[in-house]
Amino acid sequence: MASTYVNNLRVAEPADGDSGWGTSTNTSLELIGEALGIGTEAITTNADTHTSTVADGTSDQARAFRIKYTGTLDSNCTITIGPNTMKRVQIIENATSGGFSIIISQGSGANVTIASSSSKVVYLDGAGSGAAVVDALPDAIGADQIADDAVGADQMADDAVGVAVLSATGTASSSTFLRGDNAWEAAGGAYNDWAVKTTTYTASSKDQLICNHASTPFTVTLPGSPSAGNTVILKNVGAALVTIGRNSEDIDSVAEDGTLPQDNAVQLVYVDATIGWASL
Repeated sequence: MASTYVNNLRVAEPADGDSGWGTSTNTSLELIGEALGIGTEAITTNADTHTSTVADGTSDQARAFRIKYTGTLDSNCTITIGPNTMKRVQIIENATSGGFSIIISQGSGANVTIASSSSKVVYLDGAGSGAAVVDALPDAIGADQIADDAVGADQMADDAVGVAVLSATGTASSSTFLRGDNAWEAAGGAYNDWAVKTTTYTASSKDQLICNHASTPFTVTLPGSPSAGNTVILKNVGAALVTIGRNSEDIDSVAEDGTLPQDNAVQLVYVDATIGWASL
């Protein structure tokens, strides 16, 4: 009688009376060792689908407990693991290049998506045509599993958590910081750096301006559509008169532009539509 391969590791099960038991047993032991090891399988370049069918009674990378998929992708790739009656746990790594996910499937049931450069522990339920793949450790490590202050500097290797590991919106750079809502924000103090202006200029909130022209008057226009608390600071050190353009908002409840003679300074803070910009 012929050997069968109906177990979850697809190793031979010799029938009673079969010859070659020694060879068959040795091969099966080798394959069991393979099933406890690490395998690597390449996906065809830019393939949208891939099939890993564990071979009956012969060496196969897909039999490994931990399997790493490699190759270059230009889209997400669905990997179907067979046979669809095989029930087992596997650690699967997406080591493909291109930045795309692999989708692990066994039948028409649920599947598991593994992002680029990530790994997941999954189990195959072996339910035949309707077989499903399930994430064995969903949310295994979350806030609820980490005690307060359990992870500090002593538990982190140098540079273990860098920008590439953080999932945040915006752009990280030497001049940004990570806010509490997981967004990168430009670093800066309460005001912008002092700037010298010698000609017409439209100010931004937090501007600190030194106005300096010996003879030609010019206008500094206040920010448009201001919000309460926006502020601009001006100092005129030049002989030329500086006009403060109100930009459709009142200044001290008056619908008129302001003026700033030489050696005068003012800080303007926007209050509301009634007062407009209040001079301090």
